[in-house]
Amino acid sequence: MELTVQDTNGILRLPWVHPDRTSRGLGWEQLYVSTQSEQPYQASFGGAPSHLVILHLNGPVTVRRGHLGLTSSRTVPPGGLFVHPAGKELTVELGGALDTVHAYLTDELLSAACDDEPVELAEELGTVDPLVEQLMLTLDGVMRDWEPSARTYVDHLGYALAAQLARQHSVGGRPVAPAVHGGRGGLTERQFRRVREMVEERLGESLPLREMAAVTGLSVSQFGRQFKARTGLSPHQYLIQRRVDAAGRLLRGTSMPIAEVAQRCGFSHQEHLTRVLRAHLGTTPAAMRVSCSA
Repeated sequence: MELTVQDTNGILRLPWVHPDRTSRGLGWEQLYVSTQSEQPYQASFGGAPSHLVILHLNGPVTVRRGHLGLTSSRTVPPGGLFVHPAGKELTVELGGALDTVHAYLTDELLSAACDDEPVELAEELGTVDPLVEQLMLTLDGVMRDWEPSARTYVDHLGYALAAQLARQHSVGGRPVAPAVHGGRGGLTERQFRRVREMVEERLGESLPLREMAAVTGLSVSQFGRQFKARTGLSPHQYLIQRRVDAAGRLLRGTSMPIAEVAQRCGFSHQEHLTRVLRAHLGTTPAAMRVSCSA
């Protein structure tokens, strides 16, 4: 089930918070993202079922926070973070106009980054983490230029964000297993064959990362590490590679209309296929077809 604004603590439902774009309707099950302009306010909120990370896009601006009172205050620069764990009440005062990106994560997503071990996020105000900042900006970019075929990529970004939060922004810090390189520790031949078969069978569909992991019997975090150890690629990179290869075969070997090739190979439309081929192969569908017939 899609995570929605109803699963958040209520900041985004304030009348003086104006979202520019959100992940509403995109089918993101464990992550809700919203980008907006906020006006100065002071308000209190009950505990929410989702964890909250706010990225300040501009500033500096003074923010005060606490539970029964405003006990912490800090002038937060652009790139600063506000982290608040699920289930805890919050009183917050925003001292000036501010543009932000909010990311709300389920507890399931956060714990999955630690192989299903529980994680308690710290309450933070004004901390800086370049990786969290980049991941949230990337999620905002994906949301702005949404393509349904990017579903696996969003899953990858969500788990990467959860892993960094668990590693650097939890109470006491939590160890997250590092990526494994080389030939050891990767998927077995049988596991990889199952993933490969699923990808080929569902090439034209949105393919959630958890479904790819499920056929291997691994958690999502274990699957991501072991898949990359086996192939040298993330699951999303592998999926794109297979889609590009399939599109190339159809363009070279058939007269199927380019728009139909795009749809059959998991691209949202012909323009999407063109962008990906240009990025990966330095060519276009039409040029590939012409060079083949020449």
